[in-house]
Amino acid sequence: MRKTIFITLCALSINGLWAQELPKWAKKAKKAVFSVITYNAENKILNTGNGFYIDSEGTGVSDYSLFKGAHRAVVVTADGKELPVTLILGANDMYDVVRFKTETTKKQESLSAASVPGKENDKVYVMPYSTQNSVNGTTGTIQNVDSIGNNSFYYTLSMSTGAKDVSCPLMNENGEVIGMIQRNSDSEDKKSYALGINFAKSLSINALSGNDTTLKSIKIKKGLPEDESQALVFLYMMSSQLDAEEYLSILNDFINMYPNNMEGYLRRATYYMDKNSDEFVSTVEDNLKKTLDVAENKAEAHYSIAKLMYNFSISKAKKTEKANWTLSRALDEVNQAIAVSGEGLYYQIQGDIYFALKDYSKAAAAYESVCKTPMSSASTYYAAAKARELVEGTDKKEIIALMDSAVAYYNTPYGKDAAPYLFERARIKSDAKMYREAVMDYNSFYDAMLGQVSAEFYVIRQQAEMQCRMYQQAINDINKAVELEPSNAGYWTEKGGVHIRLNQNDEAITALEKAVSIDPKNADAFRMLGYCQVKGKDKKKGLENLNKAKELGDTIAEDLIKKYAK
Repeated sequence: MRKTIFITLCALSINGLWAQELPKWAKKAKKAVFSVITYNAENKILNTGNGFYIDSEGTGVSDYSLFKGAHRAVVVTADGKELPVTLILGANDMYDVVRFKTETTKKQESLSAASVPGKENDKVYVMPYSTQNSVNGTTGTIQNVDSIGNNSFYYTLSMSTGAKDVSCPLMNENGEVIGMIQRNSDSEDKKSYALGINFAKSLSINALSGNDTTLKSIKIKKGLPEDESQALVFLYMMSSQLDAEEYLSILNDFINMYPNNMEGYLRRATYYMDKNSDEFVSTVEDNLKKTLDVAENKAEAHYSIAKLMYNFSISKAKKTEKANWTLSRALDEVNQAIAVSGEGLYYQIQGDIYFALKDYSKAAAAYESVCKTPMSSASTYYAAAKARELVEGTDKKEIIALMDSAVAYYNTPYGKDAAPYLFERARIKSDAKMYREAVMDYNSFYDAMLGQVSAEFYVIRQQAEMQCRMYQQAINDINKAVELEPSNAGYWTEKGGVHIRLNQNDEAITALEKAVSIDPKNADAFRMLGYCQVKGKDKKKGLENLNKAKELGDTIAEDLIKKYAK
């Protein structure tokens, strides 16, 4: 009987099932192992488990399963202290691991990661969470090592572990952590598995983590990316995904992490400015001052503030009474930026501000300055043309020249990206009575759009065609317009007008009768119809329709009645 017991105990020892006291280093190392408690939205316990610290600043790792769906979490250290989890720093559901930060009041005892990974047949120890003076753990050996990329490994162990060991550290003989025990799907399996510590340490937040479903399933606040440029992109991404208070919280975190980055203060100023309340005016101004104070590029800071003031001024219906967040201030800020550096972006916002102030001459000059920088584009020439067009007395040829420069950014055959500029140049040429040139641009627009144009386009082109005596083309276009929108009384009226000009009386009457049948209050159509009828063979009916036009308020109809009633 004693022999049987001895043999059994030896077998248990070989398989790592016999808990024994760990080496001397364990007494210190155990202080880094903790218990984890997660809570749901109702503040009820969701899960419990283990984890351990991997640095002295309170960074810990555990299994992701504990945290999925959690709204709050705490760790209980070996000496019984309860510390809240403050930030999630990364998570991976495939390997069931999460990295996080806890509150800590002093330098936290942590485990040192092994400088070299474990290898087959190495002796290893599982150190469980314990509040006792003595530390008992499970021992075994590494059976197999698999690489999972980026200097990360997955270990198969010749030892058996249970649920209480999940997320406990796997230590080497030097007291260094090499991995984290994983949950075993088969409770009868005599093998165990561990995720290499380098994988857990490498978990991080990046610029696109806001869309990570694994991270989103944890409702605890997320940390910022450790790379400053990534953190900026993360802020931008989160601005549309978090509620106002959550977004303010990560803004504050960004400022704490990167106190010399002006973007944090500028975005926080924007946050409070959007509240549009006198209560936050001083807070906005303090953040704007800090923006300028920390900015290495003062011109960029002035430009950013100008843009902020401009956007606020054109978007808010009712302004705060105490705030000087005006277009005039925006102009002053951008002028300070331009005094330092003549960047195209600065002239662009200067032009936008002048345009909003209705100072179109200065707006045009600003946009033309943009056109002299590397920022020059079709849209900048178009903006200059639009502003010049609003300056009284501007020569149309000057405006067309600007539109020529816009169109010159595209090669023939033109595509849809050039279409808006072709159409606008055609409109301006038509206003300048350059009708044939306008028709040519309308034709180019049609080709650029691959013929996918509206009924309105056909009407507009037809009007230019009529002015340069391209009558057949005009008839074709107005016919196409009424074909596309047969219930549009205005287009039938326009068609009637075309036929009148071409002395096609019968066609005009047919079109105008259609117009008044659709819209019985169309005074223009009744007047034109009456005119056609009195000029034809139905004077009585023509006068009736002229009187109808007069009743509907058409003043020209009365003169026609006097002329044809005799």
